[in-house]
Amino acid sequence: MILAGALFLLMFIVGPTLFIINLFTNTIGTYIQTLPQMSFRIAPLNEDIRGWINSWTIFYWAWWIAWSPFVGIFIARVSKGRSIREFVFFVLLIPSLVVFLWFSTFGGSAISLEHNGIANISSLSTEESLFGVFSHYPWSFVTSITAMVLIGSFFITSADSGTYVLGMMTTNGSHSPGNKIKFTWGILLSAIAVVLLYSGGLQALQNMMIIAALPFSIIIALMAVSLLKALRQEAKVLGIGKIKKRPKK
Repeated sequence: MILAGALFLLMFIVGPTLFIINLFTNTIGTYIQTLPQMSFRIAPLNEDIRGWINSWTIFYWAWWIAWSPFVGIFIARVSKGRSIREFVFFVLLIPSLVVFLWFSTFGGSAISLEHNGIANISSLSTEESLFGVFSHYPWSFVTSITAMVLIGSFFITSADSGTYVLGMMTTNGSHSPGNKIKFTWGILLSAIAVVLLYSGGLQALQNMMIIAALPFSIIIALMAVSLLKALRQEAKVLGIGKIKKRPKK
């Protein structure tokens, strides 16, 4: 996280700082105003826009739903003892704000290059685009090396949390699953990803994510109802939310 913060600050300083700030402010306002519309947007009459929504919006919806069992259980494990208010603030609000700032800085730096005609970043492949942006700003070698270290560390961290949660699920909820269990799940996850990428490329992996996420979205809806019921029951037990009548003098 220190490396990520350092990379963010460096890009914010050497990049188009004023443009990034203006872009952040403008897009936050647009996001708040159009969130309901964008949430239901599927563009049934425009095939080009529909294709983009399928490959980005729906894919990332499915991506996060497919990851939700791992992320949810892992965050719940490390958040034991925290209040719901603290959980919402530090898990939902703060990370969202960080993501807004992150995309404004790195995305804004790329958009600035395109807008000013300095570079055609959109013509680069997905794997090259980040490094293509770095190459047009100072300290490109340092930022590129830092980015590769961060990509590797974030991937390893995500894979480790996934194998940890799968180990918990397959050892009757043990908080300390054995390394052999986690190693086995790591091998299986890697093998499945390799097979999907080899057989159909990234599109096959995306399709599998959507297929896995669709039925689980129903389970998530039921879990939300279950959570509300559990909170109501706990509120009754603790006497939270009841208005106590003042004794008459």
